[in-house]
Amino acid sequence: MNFEPSEKSRKTLERVQQFMRDEVVPVEAKHWEEVRAANPDGDWTKWTVHPRVEALKAKAKAAGLWNLFLPEVSGLSTLEYAPIAEAMGRSVMAPELFNCNAPDSGNMEVLFRYGSDAQKQRWLEPLLAGEIRSVFCMTEPDVASSDATNMRATAVVDGDEVVLNGTKWWTSGLGDPRAKVAIFMAHTPNASAGRHAQHSMVLVPLDSKGVTVRRMLPVFGDYDAPHGHGEVSFENVRLPLDAVIAGPGRGFEIAQGRLGPGRIHHCMRCIGAAEVALELMIDRGSTRTAFGKPLVNLGGNRERIAEARVAIDQARLLTLHAAWKLDHVGALGAMTEIAAIKVVAPSMLQKVVDDAMQVHGGAGLSHDTPLTAFYAQARALRLADGPDEVHKGLIAKLELAKRGHHGK
Repeated sequence: MNFEPSEKSRKTLERVQQFMRDEVVPVEAKHWEEVRAANPDGDWTKWTVHPRVEALKAKAKAAGLWNLFLPEVSGLSTLEYAPIAEAMGRSVMAPELFNCNAPDSGNMEVLFRYGSDAQKQRWLEPLLAGEIRSVFCMTEPDVASSDATNMRATAVVDGDEVVLNGTKWWTSGLGDPRAKVAIFMAHTPNASAGRHAQHSMVLVPLDSKGVTVRRMLPVFGDYDAPHGHGEVSFENVRLPLDAVIAGPGRGFEIAQGRLGPGRIHHCMRCIGAAEVALELMIDRGSTRTAFGKPLVNLGGNRERIAEARVAIDQARLLTLHAAWKLDHVGALGAMTEIAAIKVVAPSMLQKVVDDAMQVHGGAGLSHDTPLTAFYAQARALRLADGPDEVHKGLIAKLELAKRGHHGK
């Protein structure tokens, strides 16, 4: 078991870090100020994408720093990509600039591995080129979506068509004017199939008749313009049967293939964000004075710094192990490790950011630092792709099975 980055991984990481130093870090604070000014929360239909984003995407693409998350395109394994994802996680805007941002990355993985030739040509190619954006519709407002078999949305086969009905929410990226397609996961009733073979994923053009974006949902009062997290309804949306990915009833199978690598990417970005939070905490604590002492010497702050370093390094090693195992035995063989990092990394980030906020005082609650964005990222990830409790339940189930206890 060797987590040492390969030469290709190291060289790619160096180039990504240089791009971020030269192109991202100098403009990011100003960028978000301009985005907030240009995209008032009140009317998401008027949100616009800052031209800087497309300009930087073009630079990254020209430099070959593009679609690095996808092994079949970049030639990087999950383990090789992991430190690169960590580097991108130091910035809120960076993942999109390299076309490595969710939910597009997960959707591209689905299309690459499960899509038909026609689906790839229509949707995967423009996504890989960074010409459009996409969304993933899974969570629903009226059921406990931690159990995906609760879905009430339906994708019913009717001859050579599939008919979609239902409401989804927390659909990330739905406010982006570049979003053109959704992957809609829904129940496809089949009395002869098991409970995990009755769901389908369907490619839905967002301009289809019967698709209505209802609203954007704020996270801690922030609408995350121009990305957004929306509620969208599907009312008798009729599409050709070939819009179903891999065929009816294969939704859960596809979901497992989608979520494994994506969870590792999320966790490594959490680690990058935590490193920034720790750096900010140290810098603030060392340069501000209260009661005659630097803040770093007050209130147990040195211990918090030490605890943060330990927690970050533990999370990194656990995530690298999960990446290594995913590469060697696949997502099913790495279920425990993938579930473990999904519990550990966002919680670690939340704690480190919370401590950094405390050292910053009121400034930690403002837009003057990236801490509020990192905190929202961490707290949301403790729900996204399955809440902590679901992952802990899976880990416990697998551990019990090792001892011969197979009860539900």
